Amino acid sequence: MRETVYIKLKAVAETASQDVYLGDAAQVYCQDREAQNRCRAVKLMHIQRPQKHRYVMSAVDAAAILKEQEPSLELELLGAEDVVIAYAPPAPPRPLWQWAKTLFVCGICFFGAAFAIMTFNNDVSASDVFKEVHLLVMGRESDGFSILEVSYCVGLALGIIVFFNHIAFKKLNTDPTPLEVEMRLYEDDISKTLIANADREETKN
Repeated sequence: MRETVYIKLKAVAETASQDVYLGDAAQVYCQDREAQNRCRAVKLMHIQRPQKHRYVMSAVDAAAILKEQEPSLELELLGAEDVVIAYAPPAPPRPLWQWAKTLFVCGICFFGAAFAIMTFNNDVSASDVFKEVHLLVMGRESDGFSILEVSYCVGLALGIIVFFNHIAFKKLNTDPTPLEVEMRLYEDDISKTLIANADREETKN
């Protein structure tokens, strides 16, 4: 009786090696551990250019390579139909450059968010609303700095912290943050675009 090997391709496989093996791009399971290890060690491709790049490989191509080297095994393909192999050559650590990029992104986010909040408040005339509410409740004009403005600023900051689900390095709950969700959607869109482009190139050829 032939052994069955179950292969579940990853959507995205990240690697720093120019030799890409099946174990890098997929989860492999077989009752025969020796056969499983042999399958994991099957080389799918060799990256010629040592440059950061993304490559697309279909499940059919991966199965053909594996079947060529292990003809006695039965293959069961699961998971994604294509895998995006994201190759990034190993680079020496550059902590100063990483800190500089982090500070730059933080500055852009901080000042960009502040500008967006200020323009929104101007569009809806939030200061005029606060003055009207203060006049109705207190019976006198506001000097522009009252409990309403302070409460609004504190509430806005707390709302942002709760919405983005982070306090310093600790998450408030186990749900993914909005940023994590958006980054995952962005990665999925990139993968779909790469796969679609690869299919078009194969069709032209």
